[in-house]
Amino acid sequence: MKTKLFALALTVVLLSACNEKKESSQFSIDVTLSDSLELDSVDGRLLLMLSNNDEAEPRFQINDGPTTQLIFGKNVDGLKPGATVTFTGEDFGFPIESLRDIPSGDYNAQALLHVYETFNLATGHTVKLPMDNGEGQQWNRSPGNIYNLPVKVAIDTENPSEVRIVINKVIPPIEEPEDTEWVKHIKMKSEKLSEFYGRDMYLGAHILLPKGFAEHSEAKYPLMVFHGHFPSDFGDWRTTPPDPNLEPDYSERFQVEGYNKIVQQEAWDFYQRWNEPDFPRFLIIEIQHPTPYYDDSYAVNSAAQGPYGDAITYELIPYIEEQFRGIGEGWARFLYGGSTGGWEALAVQVKYPNEYNGCFAACPDPIDFRAYCLTNIYEDKNAYYVESDYQKIEVPGKRNYLGQISNTLRASNHLELVLGDKSRSGQQWDIWEATYSPLGEDGYPQRIWDKYTGDIDHTVAEYWKENYDLRHILERDWAKLGNDLKGKIHIYCGDMDNYYLNNAVYLMEDFLESTTDPYYEGEVAYGDRAEHCWNGDPTQPNHITRLRYNSMYLPKIMKRIAESAPKDADLTSWRYR
Repeated sequence: MKTKLFALALTVVLLSACNEKKESSQFSIDVTLSDSLELDSVDGRLLLMLSNNDEAEPRFQINDGPTTQLIFGKNVDGLKPGATVTFTGEDFGFPIESLRDIPSGDYNAQALLHVYETFNLATGHTVKLPMDNGEGQQWNRSPGNIYNLPVKVAIDTENPSEVRIVINKVIPPIEEPEDTEWVKHIKMKSEKLSEFYGRDMYLGAHILLPKGFAEHSEAKYPLMVFHGHFPSDFGDWRTTPPDPNLEPDYSERFQVEGYNKIVQQEAWDFYQRWNEPDFPRFLIIEIQHPTPYYDDSYAVNSAAQGPYGDAITYELIPYIEEQFRGIGEGWARFLYGGSTGGWEALAVQVKYPNEYNGCFAACPDPIDFRAYCLTNIYEDKNAYYVESDYQKIEVPGKRNYLGQISNTLRASNHLELVLGDKSRSGQQWDIWEATYSPLGEDGYPQRIWDKYTGDIDHTVAEYWKENYDLRHILERDWAKLGNDLKGKIHIYCGDMDNYYLNNAVYLMEDFLESTTDPYYEGEVAYGDRAEHCWNGDPTQPNHITRLRYNSMYLPKIMKRIAESAPKDADLTSWRYR
């Protein structure tokens, strides 16, 4: 008996010693905010990145696909120069969740502090969010963010040595584009948004002027609103021929050689068409409306982001029309865009049916939440896994035109969870949440599902349904909206959209084609085997049509004007040659 008790006691002592050794040697990485920085203290999301290749800085190698490198994140509040933050195995990471589990080896190590600012909202909440600084909410290049140049570190998780990183560089400001003869840039303070956020907030736009704008001071112009992600300047526009010395590059996305030359040629071709004698004279605008949650607001009012829909429609657009001689009436305004811009074009048309005279929505983000990509938020219990008694089948997140999968829904959301909690990642799933969700008690958007497990909150889903499910809203309110939207809805999508967005378009088409009082008199079309972002031209591949947004819908717009303009409308002043 004594021998057994001694053996048991020895085992306990050895196990305790092993655990003590394991705990004391737990791998960690220290990140220090340089005391050379001239600031009092800072809040934000501290990101630690490790890369095993030298292709680029680690901050530019983070994505939700198979090529991503490692990233870990945690919040910091009131961090002062000279202070150190320690990353341990308890801090969440992607695609490996814990530092304990990373392979030993040589890495390029880099840390970046994504700076948050404090907002005192009109709702009474105080929140900390990343202010856009002219870059369109890109955490890895946002001016004011603090980082270090990559350093080589040798990591042995079994026999760890001290790993310490000092962040001491601040990303500099971005220069704003300059006005040209053709393209003007405006920025205006929004009273509506400033009131909501408790500080001055601005909207901007790039305006392409029609040929003869200066010479025809009597002319007033129809307006085309190109919705989409944050534009640094007016895109797909070039007033000089392609650069003959440009080194051709390769587009991995489209598998096309010399795509940079194609882009320049298409931009030059558009400039030439814009100047043709019979080309319609329009104003085209690309809006800058980044929010503290994303590179744009989704152009609608929302609980967490504020009244962006009203600010754009009732403040920004009238301001532009006044400054640049727009006609300023609903029959002369048109919306178009793809992906995010496709959803925005359709949503704005639905939310403001008489302020615009037609939308052309290409590959729109989910317009029916029964097909929120591959999730039915009303009936499914979990977003990440197919319901099963005996196995876990992950829900895909992205495919190519052959159906080959490159990531999962869980992976995309877990990367976002590393980049920022409380819907603050600045990425796709979080902006949908920031746009569609009610406000939580803490002032941040309520989660549609648990970000880690994927379990869906059906109470939040019902709020989404009544306020932002565009198919549901149209079906619910068609008796009221139908006559105002007749002839205005045009939707285009590839039937092999990379993000399964065509599934929601099918459901929307089912409803639209069933309308009889009145019939919607619009268009829904699909591209055979076309990926994201097919926009309605079956004669050209995606990599070409995506460069022709600014001209491809004009024949349909001109037809719409001829059919719907009021009897006293100005159809002549802007039709000069």
